[in-house]
Order: sequence, then C-alpha cells, then structure tokens
Amino acid sequence: MRRKEQDKIAEETMESEGKAAPCPAKPDKPKKPRRKKTSKDYAIELLIKVCATVAVVLILCLCVIGIHINHGNASYPMIKDGDLVITFRLGQPKAGDEVGYTKDGVFKLGRVVAVGGDEIEINDSYVAVNGFGIAEDVVYPTSSSGAKITFPYEVPKNCYFVLNDFRSDLEDSRSFGAITDKECEGTVVFIMRRRGI
Repeated sequence: MRRKEQDKIAEETMESEGKAAPCPAKPDKPKKPRRKKTSKDYAIELLIKVCATVAVVLILCLCVIGIHINHGNASYPMIKDGDLVITFRLGQPKAGDEVGYTKDGVFKLGRVVAVGGDEIEINDSYVAVNGFGIAEDVVYPTSSSGAKITFPYEVPKNCYFVLNDFRSDLEDSRSFGAITDKECEGTVVFIMRRRGI
C-alpha cells in the first residue's frame, strides 16, 4: 500500500514539473532454449539443397545449354569423333557459327553458311552468299557434286544452311536443305577432347 502511495506522489511531482511519468519496467520474459538440430534436420536440409541443385541443372540443360558427344568426323578437324560438345541454346546463330542440330533423330554438327532469306550458290569449290564470295576457315574444298538440292538455293525464313567442315561428307544442307530453328540445338561454345567415348 505504501509503495502505491509513493508511486502516486512521484507521478504528481513529475506532472507538476512538466515531466512525463516513467513507464513501469516490464518484467523480462524467460528465453526459450533453442532446440538442438538432430540428424533428421540435417538430412532434410541436405535433401532440399540437393533437390534445388538438381532442379537448376535440369533447367540449364533443357533451356540454356546442351551437352552432347560427337560421333563422326563431319566437323573434322575442329571437332573430332568422341569429343564432348556444349551448345548454347539462347540467341540466334549467325553465319560462321558452328552449331549442333538434330536431323531425323540424329545429333549432328555443322557450320552455318547462310541464314533465312539468303541465297547460296556453290560452284567449282566457290561458295557465294547473296552474290558475294565468303571467306571460310576450312581445310577442305566445297563441292556441289552429288548434292540433292539445286543451286542457287534460297534459305527459308527461320532456317539455317549448314555445311560440314569436312566438305567431302555431303550429309549436310546439300542433301536435306536448310535446318529449321526447332532442329537447331544451339551454337557450340565449348569442346572437350574425349576420344573413344
């Protein structure tokens, strides 16, 4: 009872002096002890991290990059049989790019020589696009002999005309025409020498 009277007198004194009365201190709540992590908690955390990593890798492989093993020497000498090839799916390939593509369910590699709307002519080892000869860094001469399409050839829209770097191999656009955007697996960005896979 005496304590209450003292508090009341203190409040009245502070009010008369123009000071606000101090708030009574709240009693501290007892802290809850932190629960120690069990092996089950660690296992759940690890599983979540593994699932997140797998999801990111799958998204990358399905939408951004492609990982392939080259079988054959169509792109010899740049890419050899058994080499591991990584392609970048985003962006449009341009003339001069080495690309991966799927034709009749088979993965192939080829160099883009012309894109949609271009007209290509191959005559006596001379390759011309839109009437102008192109500079190529290939070892083998290009021939239209044995081709199943006729030249000059106009590349359809959203398509790419591809030639093998090993030009004696006619299994490229000279045989089946231009490849479509859907058939293109992306531009080659990385090659790892893995012979014999």
